[in-house]
Amino acid sequence: MGINHNHVSFSTVDATHFARMSLVANHGSNGPVIMTHHTRRRFLGLVGAGAVASTSFVQSAHAQQTPVVEMGNNYFDPIGLRVDPGTTVRFELAEGAHSATAYSDRIPDGASAFDSGTISQGRFEHTFETPGTVDYYCIPHESTGMVGRIVVGSPGGPAEEGSIPYGEVPSSEAIVEQGAVAYGSTSDGSRDGGDGMMGPSGHGMMNDRNGGGVGVPVVGGGLGMLGILGGALYWLRGRSTPSENHSSPREVLETRYASGEIDEEEYRRRRKRLDGTGEDSSE
Repeated sequence: MGINHNHVSFSTVDATHFARMSLVANHGSNGPVIMTHHTRRRFLGLVGAGAVASTSFVQSAHAQQTPVVEMGNNYFDPIGLRVDPGTTVRFELAEGAHSATAYSDRIPDGASAFDSGTISQGRFEHTFETPGTVDYYCIPHESTGMVGRIVVGSPGGPAEEGSIPYGEVPSSEAIVEQGAVAYGSTSDGSRDGGDGMMGPSGHGMMNDRNGGGVGVPVVGGGLGMLGILGGALYWLRGRSTPSENHSSPREVLETRYASGEIDEEEYRRRRKRLDGTGEDSSE
């Protein structure tokens, strides 16, 4: 698992460029879409509203995410996690039989020492209310170094005063800085290229809460923006100017020739027919 702080953005500039490309692609037998000052302002207003709506959607979805710690073959992933007070963390079983059990002497004063008991299926959830540092372990695999750390708000408490009994956990400073530290990272939170002090990398998952990878919220926001743009383009197609709707056959023919929609031979043939018969040769 990697932590990606580069969020996908869909700016107004991107949206305008997309709209311009779509308008060119939709250029057809009805002539070009002419964007007046009024329609341009309306279109940009729609784009801006879409951007605000997408941002709100993403932020709202992020706020509702439940951080997930995977319990796998002798590992917790992420091994280090930072959450706000009041956050519920879900411990999900990936394989084997494990527990998520807090060290009673390595939790903040006033915090409850959670214990899932050893489970072989399903999940366990715990809500972290008290700020400070919480160290926990797996009962059957503590001696193999299956341990983890959660920083609630900011570091503090007995866990900061000495080393964890078995294995190693990332520093609280690295956890706070990164939001989540993947299993397989070094003690400072950086990725280890091979079998590092915390074991092989490449495990784990986490529903992003503190700056994780691109997921459903971002994709949903992007799709929402595309929906707004599609509606705006449809509206613009129906708001063509009177001069476009009432263009003469000759004007339409000239426009289609100038845009490259018909070649010179076809243009001459249609113009000759138009000059000779007065018939609409624009189609």
